[in-house]
Amino acid sequence: MTYDAIILGAGAAGLFCAAQAGQRSKRVLVLERAPTPGKKILISGGGRCNFTNIGAGPANYLSANPHFAKSALSRYTARDFLDLVESYEIAWHEKTLGQLFCDQSARQIVAMLLEECDKAGTAGGSVEVLCDQDITEVEQTGGSYLVTSNGTLHGAHSLVIATGGPSIPKMGATGFAYDLARQFGLKVIEPRPALVPLTLGGEDVLFRDISGVSADVEAKSGKTAFRESALFTHRGLSGPSILQISSYWRNGETVAINFLPDHPQEWLLDAKRDHPRSSLKAILKEHLSDRLATILSEKLSLQTELGNAPDKSLRAAEAKLARWEFTPNGSEGFAKAEVTAGGIDTQELSSKTMEAKKVPSLYGIGEAVDVTGWLGGYNFQWAWASAWAAGHAL
Repeated sequence: MTYDAIILGAGAAGLFCAAQAGQRSKRVLVLERAPTPGKKILISGGGRCNFTNIGAGPANYLSANPHFAKSALSRYTARDFLDLVESYEIAWHEKTLGQLFCDQSARQIVAMLLEECDKAGTAGGSVEVLCDQDITEVEQTGGSYLVTSNGTLHGAHSLVIATGGPSIPKMGATGFAYDLARQFGLKVIEPRPALVPLTLGGEDVLFRDISGVSADVEAKSGKTAFRESALFTHRGLSGPSILQISSYWRNGETVAINFLPDHPQEWLLDAKRDHPRSSLKAILKEHLSDRLATILSEKLSLQTELGNAPDKSLRAAEAKLARWEFTPNGSEGFAKAEVTAGGIDTQELSSKTMEAKKVPSLYGIGEAVDVTGWLGGYNFQWAWASAWAAGHAL
C-alpha cells in the first residue's frame, strides 16, 4: 500500500499532524508501537491533560537554536488549539500561570484528535492508525520511503518522525527517533532528561529527613530562575520550580534556592528590632513549615535570641536563606523525566515546515526535535504547532 505520508508515532504530534494532512486530502498512515494511541496524553496533567499554556511563546522553550520555534509557534498558537478544543465542547479550566486543563478527562483530547483524523474522509483524504507495530526497517529508495512493520511493507512519498524521546520508558518510550535521524545523516543534540527531580548527596543528604515538605521558593541555575514551589523528597529535590530548573541544570553545577523570595533586604535586622526575644527558628516558622524552619535554623547555627545576635551574623543568615546552594549529584533520569531535552538538531530542519534540509520529504516534529518547553502545557503546544507546520507542508 502506498501513502502520501507515513507518520511514525501516534502521540500528540503524530496524530495532530495526520489530521492536518488528512484534511488536506492526503492519504496518511500512522504507525504506533503501543497498543493504543495517545498513551502519554492520557497520563498527562494527572489524567486531565494540561493541553496548552495560553501564554506560550518562544521564550518558554529551550533549544540550541532559541529562534527555531518562533515560526511554528506564531502560525499555530495556543488560542488556535483552544478554539479546536472548544469546538468539541470540551470543558476546560485554567490553573496557575496560564496552564489549561480538561475539566473531565485527557481521553477527550485523544478522542478529539482521532475524530479530527476521521474528518480526512470528508476532504478526500484518509488517516489510518495502526497500533502494536514493531518497525524493523526504514529505508529510502527511488524517491519513496519504505517502512517494514509487523512484517508488512508500507510505502510513502513522505516520512514524519514523531516518536518522541526516551522519557518515561515504562510507557514504551525509546530513542528510536534519534537512531532514525542519524540513519538519514541528521545530527542529534545529546538527549538528556528534562523536567525531572534532582537527587542530593553529601551534606545535602540531611534535607532528605524532611521528605514531603514543600515551600514556595525561587530556584535558580545560572541566569535562569523560576518562582514556584519546591518539594523535598527521600531522594532530593522536586516540585514545579525544581522540575523547571532541571532543564537548564548541568552535572556539577549548583542550584540556588531563595527560601523567602518576598522578603526585603535586612528583614532579619527588622525582626531583631521588632522581636528581640524571638529566635531565628521562631521567625522562620512564621513563613515556612516547622520542619523546614527547624533544619534551616539548625544548619545556620544561630541559636541565640535575635536581640543577642550580631548584625553581621544576621546579614550572613539572611544572605544564605536568599541563596542556599545545593549541588545535586544527578537526576532521577529518563524514568522520571516528563520530557527529553535535546534531540534532532534544529539546524537540520526548516523552521517553517519541519522538513529536513538535506533529506527531501523527511520531517521531524514534537519531542523528537531539540525544542523543550517549560512545565505547564508548553510541550503540548510545541507538539501542536510543529505538527501543524509539517501537516500543512506534506
